[in-house]
Amino acid sequence: MPFRPVTPEKISSAVVKQVEELILRGILQPGKRLPPERELAERLGVSRPSVREAIAQLQEAGLLSAKAGAGIFVADALRSAFSPALGALFARHDEAAMDYLTFRRDMEGLAAERAARLGSDTDLAVISAIFAKMEAAQVNPDAEAEAALDAQFHMAIIEASHNVVMLHMMRSMYELLRGGVFYNRQIMFKQQTKRTVLLDQHRTIHDALLARDAPAARAAIEAHLSYVERALMDQQRAQRNEAVAQQRLDQETKG
Repeated sequence: MPFRPVTPEKISSAVVKQVEELILRGILQPGKRLPPERELAERLGVSRPSVREAIAQLQEAGLLSAKAGAGIFVADALRSAFSPALGALFARHDEAAMDYLTFRRDMEGLAAERAARLGSDTDLAVISAIFAKMEAAQVNPDAEAEAALDAQFHMAIIEASHNVVMLHMMRSMYELLRGGVFYNRQIMFKQQTKRTVLLDQHRTIHDALLARDAPAARAAIEAHLSYVERALMDQQRAQRNEAVAQQRLDQETKG
């Protein structure tokens, strides 16, 4: 018979599973500090030795890390699937920037479609709250703050799609975005793109999601990222043209 004795699960194993699930779902994010051992044990309703044993297992698995005098944190290594060397390599090649945007357009279009269909009302409320901050940021423009809100808005859509593999993969993408490797809003501002244009694009995405119109949400994301792609291509073309013009000027003035 295919039956096996039932053995009770160790309490520490149950703690490990709960922490793993919180990390997997993106609720406990890289760099997040866990509560002190005593507080964590109280919240979980288990003994401190059980918590200690669970933390040791999670550290051994590379999911948690200890910082002397500071506590236990979700491992920073989980932030990105890309090594710094690879990120720097991408930054040096225009082809990688275009491939990055194409990848984002495909993945985020799918995520927006899923979020419109499968996201909860609370998921959509989070997206709305971030968009409200984006609107408020127009009053006193701060490029760095606006870029951070832009990234948060897009990540909230990924989270609302409720696909944990996509979540962690795209979070890695956004570490590159936040680092300024691929897409800097300043590029578009150099081309006289108005902030209101970008805000309106995000409003279209937001409204389609709240209407739970999956095709419209996907189309709005794809249109927005196509716009960003064109802006980058125009900037790259302008830089190449300037280099040629400078050569001509040097020829005329220096012989």
